[in-house]
Amino acid sequence: MDKIRLDKWLWAARFYKTRSLAVQEIGKGRVLVNDQPAKPAREVAPGDLVTVRKEDPALHVRVMGISGVRGPAPVARQLYEETPESVAARERAAEMRRLAPEPALGIEAGRPTKRDRRLIDQMRGK
Repeated sequence: MDKIRLDKWLWAARFYKTRSLAVQEIGKGRVLVNDQPAKPAREVAPGDLVTVRKEDPALHVRVMGISGVRGPAPVARQLYEETPESVAARERAAEMRRLAPEPALGIEAGRPTKRDRRLIDQMRGK
């Protein structure tokens, strides 16, 4: 077995919980193989570059192995290898999220408390 359907590989590598979810995401164009849009029946082989846009930023993984069965997570992790660029992009995004200011601090007077909200509603006649 040197090639397998893309939807089956994504399921076996634990990117998606079911094959039908994998098919839906492929149909929406969120999965690319070698930077080309793919169909669920597209066959992947070791060495192919698969891009999965499940989160921001997208995951770029190289197919390292083929499996037709869904096994435990440590075994599934051996089916692919994330590219160094993808790892760096994910780390940058995590750092940006960590450094982003708290949205509630953007309110000039501060976020109203429950008591403040009741007073505001009382003044408005609600």
